[in-house]
Amino acid sequence: METAVITSPRVERIYRLMKLTYGLVPIVAGLDKFTNLLTDWEKYLNPTIAQMLPFSPHTFMLIVGVIEVIAGLIVLSRPALGAYIVSAWLTLIALSLLATKGYLDVAVRDLVMAIGAFALAQLAQAAGTSKAQQEAKSSVSFSRG
Repeated sequence: METAVITSPRVERIYRLMKLTYGLVPIVAGLDKFTNLLTDWEKYLNPTIAQMLPFSPHTFMLIVGVIEVIAGLIVLSRPALGAYIVSAWLTLIALSLLATKGYLDVAVRDLVMAIGAFALAQLAQAAGTSKAQQEAKSSVSFSRG
């Protein structure tokens, strides 16, 4: 039954949409850490974390940007792994925002997005399992003895 669900055209479209969303959004957000066109990203940095950094908050955000671009690329190339990375990343961001008791709306949004990324990872794993099962069935050979 799992194979039928994963291979349905409707589920395949949803999977592709989620893969693109959770791949491209981190890439765009990561690149924007270098331009601040979408927002001033440093305002979301927990002040406690900012004080502990051995470098400026701006430098930290540049590092975050690189990590986000890499995470997005991993989602696009290996969604079963990348979506777990993005899910964990979004959860950590949300927890940091909750700790500051500011930007609670963004924290909730990031938690919801983390759940979606987790769902994508689960779907990608199920699709990978289904493909492996189909390949194993099609490559079964009988030897003559």
